[in-house]
Amino acid sequence: MRTTLTLDDGVAARVEQLRRRFDRSAKDVINSALRAGLDARGTPTARRPYSTAAHDLGACLIGSLDDGASALEAGESRPLQ
Repeated sequence: MRTTLTLDDGVAARVEQLRRRFDRSAKDVINSALRAGLDARGTPTARRPYSTAAHDLGACLIGSLDDGASALEAGESRPLQ
């Protein structure tokens, strides 16, 4: 496949350094770098499942939380401690 790439100046300089060091074409250097980058991204790292620790907060201080309006009213009427 033929395509046009616009490289940042720093990237182009690194491609040129590698091209000279290994006596390869810019095409070979860029293809190798892209292949390595794509291979690395294609293998996701194993992640631990997200979890949070449970904490006992004690008994509910405002009664039932089933009625949201009553719970809000009770919470707003309680003085801050």
